[in-house]
Amino acid sequence: MSYKNLSEFVKTLESRQELIRIKAPVSSHLEITEIADRMSKTEAGGKALLFERVTGSPFPLLLNAFGSERRLALALETEDLAEPGKRLQRLLDQDVPKTIRGKIHLFQQALELSRYLPRVLKGSHPPCQEVIYRDDDVDLSLLPVLHCWPQDGGPFITLPVVFAKDLHSGKRNVGMYRMQIYDKNTTGMHWHIHKDGAHFFRDYEKKQQRMEVAVAIGTEPALTYAATAPVPRGLDELLLAGFLRRSPVTLVPALTVDLDVPAEAEFILEGYIEPGERRLEGPFGDHTGYYSLPDLYPVFHVTALTHRRSAIYSTTVVGRPPMEDCYLALATEKIFLPLLRTVFPEISDYWLPWEGVFHNLAIVAIDKAYPGQARKVMQGLWGSGQMSFCKTIVVVDSGTPLRHGMTLLTEILSRLDLTRDVFLTEGILDMLDHTSATSGWGGKLGIDATEALSGEKPRAAVALPLYNHDPEQLLQHVQVIDAAFLACRVLFPELPLPVVIFKISKSSLKRANYFRDLLVAKKIIPQGLVLLYDAAIDIREDSLLLWKAFNNVDPLRDILLQGQLAIIDATVKDDADCHPRPWPDDAVMSAAVQRGVDARLEELGLSRLLKGDREGS
Repeated sequence: MSYKNLSEFVKTLESRQELIRIKAPVSSHLEITEIADRMSKTEAGGKALLFERVTGSPFPLLLNAFGSERRLALALETEDLAEPGKRLQRLLDQDVPKTIRGKIHLFQQALELSRYLPRVLKGSHPPCQEVIYRDDDVDLSLLPVLHCWPQDGGPFITLPVVFAKDLHSGKRNVGMYRMQIYDKNTTGMHWHIHKDGAHFFRDYEKKQQRMEVAVAIGTEPALTYAATAPVPRGLDELLLAGFLRRSPVTLVPALTVDLDVPAEAEFILEGYIEPGERRLEGPFGDHTGYYSLPDLYPVFHVTALTHRRSAIYSTTVVGRPPMEDCYLALATEKIFLPLLRTVFPEISDYWLPWEGVFHNLAIVAIDKAYPGQARKVMQGLWGSGQMSFCKTIVVVDSGTPLRHGMTLLTEILSRLDLTRDVFLTEGILDMLDHTSATSGWGGKLGIDATEALSGEKPRAAVALPLYNHDPEQLLQHVQVIDAAFLACRVLFPELPLPVVIFKISKSSLKRANYFRDLLVAKKIIPQGLVLLYDAAIDIREDSLLLWKAFNNVDPLRDILLQGQLAIIDATVKDDADCHPRPWPDDAVMSAAVQRGVDARLEELGLSRLLKGDREGS
C-alpha cells in the first residue's frame, strides 16, 4: 500500500530505525542546518531527524528523510531504486500488437497507467484544510522555516511542491523552487529562466495577468520526489508520482485560487504572483556548496495558509555534497535511464558524481558501434532537456566501472590522448554555475574515453614521463623558480598522464595564468594533468579537490592544452582572471554555531553519531 501522507512515511522510518527524534529545543536559525550538515556527511547518510521543539513554532520539523539509499527506497516503496525505471522500460518497450491477445495486453497496460492519473475530490473536508488562515490572518512565521547558512538573505522554504497552470492550455506544472520568506505573507519565487514555472509566468506577464500559484509542503514521498524530477515539459508530474506509488495522488480544490492541491499535504500556501513585480532574493547557500548570488525574482503573495491539525513541516538543507539532495539525484539517475535511452539507445548507463553537483559532470557509458559516436552523444546530450546544462561529459565504453571513482579515473587516464580526445566548446549552463563570465552561458568540456574504432584517428602512443614524480622534490624544484608554489601532490605516477596538484599563492601580480605560463615555459612537467588550487585548499582531500575542480573551472578559459599536458586552473577568479561577475563564497557554518552544537550533542541525543567533530565535512 502506498503512503497516504507524510506521517505514514515517518512511522515507517521510525519502525525501521531510520529516524531520530530530537526532543530538546533547537533553533531554526543556523543550528538545525549545522546538525543536518553533520548528519548528511556521516556514513551512508546517517538518519532522518524529527525536531519536535523548534524555537518559535508549534510545528515539528523533519529533514534528511530522503538522505540515504535505504530511506529513499523506503520513500519510493521499492527494494531497488532501479525498479521503477525497469517498470518504465517495460512500458516503453511495447511493440505495436499484431494479435488480439497482444491488443488486449496493451489495453490492459494503458488501463493500468490511467489508474495513476490524479483524482480530484470535491465537496470534501480534506486533511490539508483542517486549519485555515485567510488574508490578514496569514502569518508565515508560524512555520519553522530554516535560515540555513550565515550569509543567507533570510529564511527559505526549501522543499516546496509548487503548483501552477499554463495560461493557454491549462496544463499543470509541479516543480520545486526555493522560496525566501520576506514577511508574514510574501515570499520570493526562485524560478530560473529555463524552468517550466518561469516559462508559464512569462506568458502571464505578456498578457499582464496575475498568475495563481499553490504550494504544498510535506507531501507523500513520491510526490515530493516527482517535483524534483526532470520530467519533460508537458508531462504531468502527478502522473509520475502516481506511477511511482502505484496509486493516484488525491487532490482537492484550493480555497482562494483556481488550482487543485494535494489533499493529504501537511501545509498548503495559496496565492498569486503579479506581472512585472520583482524583489531581491538571496543570497542562499545552495546545492553547489556555494552561495547563489542575490538577484531579482517574482514575488508570491499568500492569500491562504491551511494545514493539518498535527502537521509536520518538511524541509531539507543543501550545501557542499554529500547532502540529502544527492540521494534524490541518485534516484533520478536510475529512474530516468530508460527515458534517456529512448533518445540515445546506445547509452547503457550514466553517472552523475556528487562532486559535480548534478549539472557539472556526467560520465556516460555507450555501446559504441561506429566512428565518432562518442562525440555524437556528447553533442546530443548538450542539446537535450536538463542534460543540456551539463558542463563536462565524459563518454566511456559499456562495462566501464562507472561508480568506482579511482578505478574509473585510472582507466580514463590510461587511455587518454589529450591531442585527440578532449573537445572544448561552449553552450548553456545551469544558472547556478558561477564560473562563466556570462550567467547561463560558458565553456563546456567533452572527453572521449571510448575504445578507438576503425575509421577514427588513432591515439598517440603516450610514453611514461621521465620527470621526477616525487612531490617533495618536485615542489622544491618549482620553489627555486618561485616560492609562491606552496604544496604539491602527485596521483597516478605510474601512468603516462599522471595528475600533479599544486597549491599556489595568488596575488595582484601573480595570477593563475602566471603559474600556468611559468610551468609551460620552464618545461617542468612535460605531460600529465596539472591542477592549480588556492592556498586555503587541503590538497590531501580527494572529494574536496574534485568538487573545487568541477565547480571552479570554465573549460574554455581555465584549461590550457599543450600536447600531452593539460593545466587546469581551479582557483577562485576575479576581474584580473577575466571573470567580471562576483565570485560566491563557500557556504560554511560559523565557528560559534559549530561550537554551540558540539556542546549540545549529548543533550540532543546525537553524541554517538556525530561525535562533535567536523573532519571531512
